[in-house]
Amino acid sequence: MPFINIKTPEAAFSRAQKAELVQTLTSLMVSYFGETVRPHTMVLIEEVKDGGYGRADVVFTLPEAYRATD
Repeated sequence: MPFINIKTPEAAFSRAQKAELVQTLTSLMVSYFGETVRPHTMVLIEEVKDGGYGRADVVFTLPEAYRATD
């Protein structure tokens, strides 16, 4: 069973964008492994709260302009 785990900043994607990600990534797995994996492909989108991630000693927050509107 293919398993795809995506971590994104909280509110970075709308529900429609998340649904599109799930469909697109599932189709990608099908293109590699064949149609038999479609019902068994798991796509998990985890949202990380602002300030809960960073790089090189810098803690990130998502700017308001980049927040999705549902």
